[in-house]
Amino acid sequence: MKSKVKIWIEDNEHNLIFGGGKTQILELIDETGSISEASKRAGMNYKKAWSHIKVLQEYIDDELVIVTKGRNSGGTTLTPKAKELVKNFKKLNEEVSKYSEEKFKELFLKKENIIQCSKENEDV
Repeated sequence: MKSKVKIWIEDNEHNLIFGGGKTQILELIDETGSISEASKRAGMNYKKAWSHIKVLQEYIDDELVIVTKGRNSGGTTLTPKAKELVKNFKKLNEEVSKYSEEKFKELFLKKENIIQCSKENEDV
């Protein structure tokens, strides 16, 4: 057994600003150089991917992608601000997950606090 946590950032009205989906689409844009290709790989439509970017840009008040038009030379790149956002979110997620797992072990898996999953005990 282990603990699971999900991290996201929201505004004061509880609107989702940043989380796993937006992180994924930014990473895929960085990898593919294309919003269209990134949205396909993420399993979302192009409009939804653009929506993710626009929401973030509104709250950050900065550009996150640079779109270059052109039939053969077009593409999309992330700005340094977008790369920083992804890096910081992933670090937050990693650190919170690590802390959660450590606390779970401390509180639930110590010998005196041991809990066992009944499915694990069915073979006994």
